[in-house]
Amino acid sequence: MDTSLIMERIDEKKDIEEDTTLISLIEYPSLMRYVGFHGKVIEPELSDLKFAHELQKKLEARGRMKPAADLIIAAMCIHLGATLLTLDRDFMVISEVSDLKVIVE
Repeated sequence: MDTSLIMERIDEKKDIEEDTTLISLIEYPSLMRYVGFHGKVIEPELSDLKFAHELQKKLEARGRMKPAADLIIAAMCIHLGATLLTLDRDFMVISEVSDLKVIVE
């Protein structure tokens, strides 16, 4: 789950059962104080960072570069074989140049 959906669920006082990334925790540190968070925080590996760079090169060739945080989250999901839950449609653009599975709520 990415930061946009985390923020919405916290605003709506809904439980969060899904896992998230350290990137989202950096973007929204109050997640760790939220009593409704029951998922895990997954840390990126060096391979995720390198793959995020490869994704950005593909997007740059299309004139559609994205923020580093989004690329790292996408790379992590791809490497884990996980589907990303988000409110951010930018991830759909990343999925056009990768195997990213995205559900935009």
